[in-house]
Amino acid sequence: MNWTILLGFSALMFAISPALKPGNQLAQFFGAKREDGSEIGLKTLTSSLLISWIFAKSIYNTAALGSSFSMVGGIAYATYWLSFIVAGFTIYRLKKAGFRSIHEFLNTKYGQGATWLFSFILVFRLWNEIWSNTMVVGQFFGSNGSSSFIMATWATTGLVLLYSLKSGLRSSILTDVIQMGLTTFLLLLLLGFILPKTDMTMAMANNNWSLSGGVDLILVAMIQIWSYPFHDPVMTDRGFITEESKMLKGFILSGVLGFIFIFIFSFIGIYFKTANLEGNVIIETAKSFGVIVVIIMNVIMLSSASSTIDSTFTSIGKLISIDLFSNIKMDKILLARISMITLAILGNIMIHAGPSILSATTVSGTMVVGLAPIFIFSNWSRPHKASYYASILTGLVFGVLLATKSIGGTIGTGKYGSLLYTNIWATLISFALFVLLAFIFPKRKSEKS
Repeated sequence: MNWTILLGFSALMFAISPALKPGNQLAQFFGAKREDGSEIGLKTLTSSLLISWIFAKSIYNTAALGSSFSMVGGIAYATYWLSFIVAGFTIYRLKKAGFRSIHEFLNTKYGQGATWLFSFILVFRLWNEIWSNTMVVGQFFGSNGSSSFIMATWATTGLVLLYSLKSGLRSSILTDVIQMGLTTFLLLLLLGFILPKTDMTMAMANNNWSLSGGVDLILVAMIQIWSYPFHDPVMTDRGFITEESKMLKGFILSGVLGFIFIFIFSFIGIYFKTANLEGNVIIETAKSFGVIVVIIMNVIMLSSASSTIDSTFTSIGKLISIDLFSNIKMDKILLARISMITLAILGNIMIHAGPSILSATTVSGTMVVGLAPIFIFSNWSRPHKASYYASILTGLVFGVLLATKSIGGTIGTGKYGSLLYTNIWATLISFALFVLLAFIFPKRKSEKS
């Protein structure tokens, strides 16, 4: 049954995904423009933003947090979706200043080296998105590492790649609309099964509004939303394909609706906890309701994973063909497609690695906190390369120290106390160095744009 769902869903997405039309093919492939050159509408933009950020792994994470911390856990993870609002206002400023992409802004203000360092972070992030989402889908086919699990992850990657290659971002966005509608419908069905069976009295009693009860993660999220969105080209690329006011409305709507969606998904874990289930929070919850809910959950996870993966493919295509190698004498769409195929192979091959390797190669939100001052002070003309590199490297260093458990400090006794401690210090030092070096090594007047 799982294979039937995967193949049937993929065939539907391939049929829906449009082929490139003659004429403005670059605008279609990289800007999701229609054949007549017009841009997508607000509803389409919002749907695409929402579903491309409702990752399969995000649904799993919010369900797990709901199981551990009840509604507090759901709110903690949902807080990350306020990143849309932060990104929306920042991109609005950049577009008003005349920049057509984040890369153009960084290259103009901080130089080519800054752009390449930023791009390296983006490539690492996009590489992560492939295996981290296909693994969640694979769990419906078999245990982690089993032959059926591995086959399912490769099949998911390959089938999504097929329809993504057709017209790039236009394929991604138009299939996003269908995936968003399908996910919304299935989520409502899922709630119809879960909510009546959830012991809400116990769920409310499990809420603990303290640092140890999950509030520490809420505080971490409130720190990271000022930097987190900017290392995700899946989100930011969509900020430059429509005019400013439509873009800003779409990002604000996505932030609000995304918060609600993710919080609702935490009820999977809340039910899991109140029903005293054990094992994989997603799969065991679905099994407890029977085959219908297993199918619903399978399609939700497949839809959310597919949307994220196809968006990841289109982002790597744009990053390589437009942002980094725009001057290369090669067909840009062909180069983008080669980049997409390469990422598919290198990304999914990680499912053969062990858990410790996967953990070590995951880009954490802590590693990119140094992006916050760069974009918050995007209109300040004084900062130069020293400010940029010091801020970026501060986040990277603290992220590595956290990953290697080299930081002993903590705030509170909760699970995320060390994470909160690290993020506070990393953010404070990043801002301090950024501002201080802007006065010590300011950008010369002759270099200001």
